[in-house]
Amino acid sequence: MSAQPKVPVRRKRLWRTGAAFAVLIGLAAYLLVQYVTGGPGAPRCTVRAEGDAKGYELSPEQAANAATISAVASSRGLPERARTIALATAMQESGLRNIDFGDRDSVGLFQQRPSQDWGTVKQIMDPVYAAGEFYTHLAKVPGYSRLPLTVAAQKVQRSGYPQAYAKHEVNAARLTGALTGRDGAAMTCTQSRPVNGQAGDVAAVRAKLARDFGPEVLPRTDGAGGRGASGGRGVTVPVRQAGVGTDGGGPKRGWELAMWAMAHSAELRIEQISYAGRTWIAADAGKGWQKKPAGSEESAGRSASDVRIITAQ
Repeated sequence: MSAQPKVPVRRKRLWRTGAAFAVLIGLAAYLLVQYVTGGPGAPRCTVRAEGDAKGYELSPEQAANAATISAVASSRGLPERARTIALATAMQESGLRNIDFGDRDSVGLFQQRPSQDWGTVKQIMDPVYAAGEFYTHLAKVPGYSRLPLTVAAQKVQRSGYPQAYAKHEVNAARLTGALTGRDGAAMTCTQSRPVNGQAGDVAAVRAKLARDFGPEVLPRTDGAGGRGASGGRGVTVPVRQAGVGTDGGGPKRGWELAMWAMAHSAELRIEQISYAGRTWIAADAGKGWQKKPAGSEESAGRSASDVRIITAQ
């Protein structure tokens, strides 16, 4: 009889152990969410087109990866639907993060597998390469632009959960509208790190532009500070170039380039972006895209129809 009181004690211990384990699971889940999203109060990029009350938020890292995915499609002359499919796929596969782990040997934005002939790990971990491989496979799908997004994505990915792509379609479409320039100044970002004291590199901006959009994005120069050449802390990206861009070099192309710079602003230490009489300043990012005084571009000897990117000192 003396052993009977031990039963409820054991039950209490089991209950406490179970409760502690549940708390740990909850904490781990919370920390994972904060790691993926950047945490509360962290710098964010917000996509909100006119009339879009809800909008979409993502971290600077996610925005930069999304911008590269979109730019690679632009370099190949692919339609908006291709970008939406690619962005929704990367949202599902990696959360738009260039991760070096996954199911079996899957890595990268699209969780491509070296063992399935997607390339080497080093290649797949390059967002430009990974996006290019996705589009190469997507282009082989007959009529992909007319297929439901889940069907088109699945024909490329061969996922065990093909319907999972559908839940990202709305936000992928929002990103597509911003990153193609269709929705103008639809995205604004805050810096992920303080700019002051951390100099940017114009050469790095130019190299990244050429890698993402292709070398035609910048004209050849003699290095003497011509259009598109580095001039001090800035680079001027011509918008109107024959055969370049999704709309032949009009306003849509200009906003496409400006949104790319916005998405990469933290990574490339970009301090200011100007286009079409609007400007974004990192130190005053909370105000978004502000109207510039009339004639300010002309007074600086530059056209308001070009995109001007200025890096931090």
